Amino acid sequence: MSEVLSQSEIDALLSAIHNGEIDANEIRSDDRASRVRSYDFRRAMRFSKDHLRALRRIHEHFSRLLTTHLSGQLRTVIQIQVESVDQVPYEEFIRSIPMLTVLQLMEMTPLEGRVVLEMNPQVVFAMLDRFMGGDNAGPYRERELTDIETTLMRRLMTPAADLIAESWRGVAEVEPEFVGLESNPQFLQLTTPNETVLVIAMSVRIGDTTGLINLCIPHTTVEPIMPTLNNRHFMDSGRRRQLEPEEDEMVKTHVLKVPVDVEVQLGSTELTVNDVLNLEVGDTVLLRQSIRDPALVFVDGTAAYWGSIGKRNRNYAIKILREWEGASDSE
Repeated sequence: MSEVLSQSEIDALLSAIHNGEIDANEIRSDDRASRVRSYDFRRAMRFSKDHLRALRRIHEHFSRLLTTHLSGQLRTVIQIQVESVDQVPYEEFIRSIPMLTVLQLMEMTPLEGRVVLEMNPQVVFAMLDRFMGGDNAGPYRERELTDIETTLMRRLMTPAADLIAESWRGVAEVEPEFVGLESNPQFLQLTTPNETVLVIAMSVRIGDTTGLINLCIPHTTVEPIMPTLNNRHFMDSGRRRQLEPEEDEMVKTHVLKVPVDVEVQLGSTELTVNDVLNLEVGDTVLLRQSIRDPALVFVDGTAAYWGSIGKRNRNYAIKILREWEGASDSE
């Protein structure tokens, strides 16, 4: 039950205290008594709230990438979103999933151990149905996957490893790879029964079919990178990526190859419409500038430099004298 009261509950509590229906001293004594809480050492909390917020952010990014990938592969609208990020004993996770499910084992090099992506059978059969051109008419009879269905599922989900790598890039450079597929959770031995695991539950909707995809990550797997699981590291890593010399040099190389139009304005004047209509070959138009004044140079339509007009190798040329006074750094 949530410990945060709504505004109506707060107003009702204050009104009861004011009317004498509730004794404030009793509330204080109850509050002091509730400060002592029982602690189950079998459910050790290895992840702080900051860790859980960072991990939720990572897998919200993953869910968006997976939504885009599956929507394109299955040619239908798919909704995937993170519902919860919890830490539980591994034994409790195994008991919470059905006896007949789809478990995809995955290694995340260079991290040790394995993680598992558990998919509800209804979701799996809905994906396979759409993948083979069906109309996704569930519910489906739950059974083990055939060899052909297993091959199709691997083909459909293998690109998801790259999506996980992309979502984790702000924390660590990992290379996920699917290494096996199981249907019975009793054969799955990721870690010891009492070891804490992280369970990211994502809800999936494919047409009228709904279900959950659970990603289970043992604490021992992510323990080496836990110092980086915080919002400060996300912001710092973003700044570091902007300042990496290789990327900076690559951007400069591409930008320097972009063609731009350079124009030179010899001068300007004002004419009436009647004067323009009466212009004939041989007429002379007087400009406001002297022949000794510098000409304004435009780059892609933006004034950038002052230059001096001349010739070079029998071609008209412009010699850059200085920057235009109104030019800004962004321009």
